[in-house]
Amino acid sequence: INLTSFQQKLAEKLTILNDRGIGMLTRIYNIKKACGDPKAKPSYLIDKNLESAVKFIVRKFPAVETRNNNVTQLQKEKSEILKNLALYYFTFVDVMEFKDHVCELLNTIDACQVFFDITVNFDLTKNYLDLVVTYITLMMLLSRIEERKAIIGLYNYAHEMTHGSSDREYPRLGQMIVDYENPLKKMMEEFVPHGKSLQDALVSLQMVYPRRNLSADQWRNAQLLSLISAPSTMLNPAQSDTMPCEYLSLDTMEKWIVFGFILCHAALNTDPAALSLWKLALQSNSCLCLFRDEVFHIHKAAEDLFVNIRGYNKRVNDIRECKESALSHAGSMHRERRKFLRSALKELATVLADQPGLLGPKALFVFMALSFARDEIIWLLRHADNIQKKSTDDFIDKHIAELIFYMEELRAHVRKYGPVMQRYYVQYLSGFDAVVLNELVQNLSVCPEDESIIMSSFVNTMTSLSVKQVEDGEVFDFRGMRLDWFRLQAYTSVSKASLGLADHRELGKMMNTIIFHTKMADSLVEMLVETSDLSIFCFYSRAFEKMFQQCLELPSQSRYSISFPLLCTHFMSCTHELCPEERHHIGDRSLSLCNMFLDEMAKQARNLITDICTEQCTLSDQLLPKHCAKTISQAVNKKSKKQTGKKGEPEREKPGVESMRKNRLLVTNLDKLHTALSELCFSINYVPNMMVWEHTFTPREYLTSHLEIRFTKSIVGMTMYNQATQEIAKPSELLTSVRAYMTVLQSIENYVQIDITRVFNNVLLQQTQHLDSHGEPTITSLYTNWYLETLLRQVSNGHIAYFPAMKAFVNLPTENELTFNAEEYSDISEMRSLSELLGPYGMKFLSESLMWHISSQVAELKKLVVDNVEVLTQMRTSFDKPDHMAALFKRLTSVDSVLKRMTIIGVILSFRSLAQEALRDVAMNVYELSSAAGLPCEIDPALVVALSSQKSENISPEEEYKIACLLMVFVAVSMPTLASNVMSQYSPAIEGHCNNIHCLAKAINQIAAALFTIHKGSIEDRLKEFLALASSSLLKIGQETDKTTTRNRESVYLLLDMIVQESPFLTMDLLESCFPYVLLRNAYHAVYKQSVSSSA
Repeated sequence: INLTSFQQKLAEKLTILNDRGIGMLTRIYNIKKACGDPKAKPSYLIDKNLESAVKFIVRKFPAVETRNNNVTQLQKEKSEILKNLALYYFTFVDVMEFKDHVCELLNTIDACQVFFDITVNFDLTKNYLDLVVTYITLMMLLSRIEERKAIIGLYNYAHEMTHGSSDREYPRLGQMIVDYENPLKKMMEEFVPHGKSLQDALVSLQMVYPRRNLSADQWRNAQLLSLISAPSTMLNPAQSDTMPCEYLSLDTMEKWIVFGFILCHAALNTDPAALSLWKLALQSNSCLCLFRDEVFHIHKAAEDLFVNIRGYNKRVNDIRECKESALSHAGSMHRERRKFLRSALKELATVLADQPGLLGPKALFVFMALSFARDEIIWLLRHADNIQKKSTDDFIDKHIAELIFYMEELRAHVRKYGPVMQRYYVQYLSGFDAVVLNELVQNLSVCPEDESIIMSSFVNTMTSLSVKQVEDGEVFDFRGMRLDWFRLQAYTSVSKASLGLADHRELGKMMNTIIFHTKMADSLVEMLVETSDLSIFCFYSRAFEKMFQQCLELPSQSRYSISFPLLCTHFMSCTHELCPEERHHIGDRSLSLCNMFLDEMAKQARNLITDICTEQCTLSDQLLPKHCAKTISQAVNKKSKKQTGKKGEPEREKPGVESMRKNRLLVTNLDKLHTALSELCFSINYVPNMMVWEHTFTPREYLTSHLEIRFTKSIVGMTMYNQATQEIAKPSELLTSVRAYMTVLQSIENYVQIDITRVFNNVLLQQTQHLDSHGEPTITSLYTNWYLETLLRQVSNGHIAYFPAMKAFVNLPTENELTFNAEEYSDISEMRSLSELLGPYGMKFLSESLMWHISSQVAELKKLVVDNVEVLTQMRTSFDKPDHMAALFKRLTSVDSVLKRMTIIGVILSFRSLAQEALRDVAMNVYELSSAAGLPCEIDPALVVALSSQKSENISPEEEYKIACLLMVFVAVSMPTLASNVMSQYSPAIEGHCNNIHCLAKAINQIAAALFTIHKGSIEDRLKEFLALASSSLLKIGQETDKTTTRNRESVYLLLDMIVQESPFLTMDLLESCFPYVLLRNAYHAVYKQSVSSSA
């Protein structure tokens, strides 16, 4: 005690012990949480075999009886217990050592009779009060660990059984646990000698706490935090005699007052200032934060402590009155404060965004605003979770996101314009503060050497600063200067100090201001953490998520929803180096919450976009050509003045009426959706990315990925494919809907900076493949399936015919009407729409699927050829012997089957040529290897590939070639049989036959070209041979007299002309040499004449 104030090192001890105290609180908090969680609890506490031993140890605690039968089963587990409980046990030992150091320091402070005044020696007073409160909360938290005796006892028994004696710390530790069973009561006795120092420190708050704890109306009248209320003083620096007290947390002060006056309660009877502080704090809160989400119900605890002290009836009544007041008024008072702060912070953030230079003179306002808002948010969080409320409305704040958002906006301004603030304060320190401090020091009547050296170093440090250092990006560090001032406060605040700070208050106030200025130059990030850290949300996950949901549900608040992911960036600041094991846990929580919030925001935006798309698709659907039929028929009826008996039908509303507004107040559903979307997109677009625990989150990417998934589902959904009924949307209608959808998505770029083209490319390219990246069917697979399985199957069943004149497939009149109109799916415009939707890749897949069907038909045809190989070989060489040919023809089997299969091939090839032509029309600028882009070739490469893949292993190439030749012979000699078919009649109107035999021309040419390309034969020679065989066979039916066999002879003759027209290898000269043109001319004349008479 006789040591000088220099050797006491009060400043250093307070700094170190306060930091260590937070670390110890973190460790004890984690032990309490672990013991409260059955999964994390030490297994020995729930082991059924050890139950009786644990109960015995707790009952006898702190006595040790290792010979008792109850604890024998610990023998087997002793080494494991020692290993696994050491961390817990030595944490309790650390708490005991911390307590010893705190008690020693408090005694030293009493002995030195230190002077405390928060407005003068701020750091010394604040650190002293912080230490007292940290010490109290640590002992209270320790007493809340139910299993503390079991853990300490188990460890010590295991130690005794292993080493033959108790752990050396155990006797003192056990006694401490017993003594602090009721920590506040024990500490009230313990603090009797420290009462004077504590009371002085607390009472000095009367200059600060009452003017900080005001109502919203008082704040409003004083125009608190407003930069524009007095424009003339806008550029003047925001000043105060008590700079650090202005942004000191109200929450912290209330903890000091409540806990402090419980410990030095005698002051409440003797000092009216103490009593008024105490009552004001009790009226403002129902509970206080001990640590994180551990709270302390102040009224009940204080009443229980005071009720047993004689003569304290008046104090107990005060507590009861304050409790009533807190329950009835505190909620509404804090609600009004939050309301005021919302508007005040909005104004502040808006003005600073426009004029960031004001961050220099008005920096104090920013940190005050942040601190005030943080206090109100923490108050709400704590009380909403822990209070039986009279009126719940005061504890549910649907606008909390807005307040957090403006805090984040201010924090962003400070981070962004840090150099602006540095420039200002470096000039302030060197040009003003150094001069004023120098004067103050010169005018001191007494200034011992050591104090003088420190003060001179302050002046020199400040004088040497220059703006150039800021411009050169030099890193400032004034921590040494701040610690020196803290030391100086300690030296000049002890009772025997030759220079007493109590007598030189001006010096204290000036130095407090200078310290604030140094923090503006080198500790902006630390200042932001000190005044606006909201990492406490990490421990109120449920409330946090609920606030987020409320924010998204309220349209006016959704623009602030980004505040919640941004808060996750705060979480890591609540970790402490004394408890590294929780970093991972808190980091993971911050990541999972941030991910969940951003995902929910993107989902909400995606749902709004989907709703807008649905509305827009409905509107664009109204413009489809099919809807104008009714309007046209009405117009025609009006012209012909057909008077109906009833009044005319009411006129249908034309598309576009929804855009005519008679009244601005009329709000449509689309308006609401667009408003909600723009609000939410503001939030998603607010930051390009954010760092959470060394992970980067990009909010826009969440939206992009959700849009991709939804766009994919929507496109497939809009095809309206029904497998049961085989219904599907027309390609043109799907294209209209997809375009409407894309137009809406394109407009999203007006709200959010995302690359919608990338979304289109990803989604639409996947739709050109058979399956998308998730293995789901695409529009390519759905349409390919439908055209093959539904449309082309009905063609081969004879319900649909290909009309070359119309370049479309058309339904034929049959008994069973088809559920769809083929023309509406296969005409030019539909095929073009299909090509646009599927693109070259999708059309290539369609083409390959068609080829697969052709190759399976060719395989069947080859089998039929093999069955008739002998007869065909003879026919091939006897085409000039009519009688012999007739005899051989009768021996042929499956003639109809060959023609039918060739016709099917022709139909498929005709459909493919429609598709290729449509693709060529829409994709003139795409050259997907010639054919895939729809460009025609003499030999179809896709067909060659399809047919060459089906070579048989056991047949020689020569044999394969022979089969190919005979296949052409088979088709040629079978053609006359078509004449007897009623359906083989040629119709000039459709430029084809109703049974699709006109498609044989394409089939014969392309199959021949492909097969003889594969077998390296001459296509031309083989087609000439075909023509010779076919013409001689057809000429033969010219001599027939039977009416039924020659029924449609002329119509079949025309096939020869079609084959030659279709073929790049045959010429009309060649045809003339084997089939007289006069016959063809007469055939055309006959069919035209027949069609005229039948239509008549």
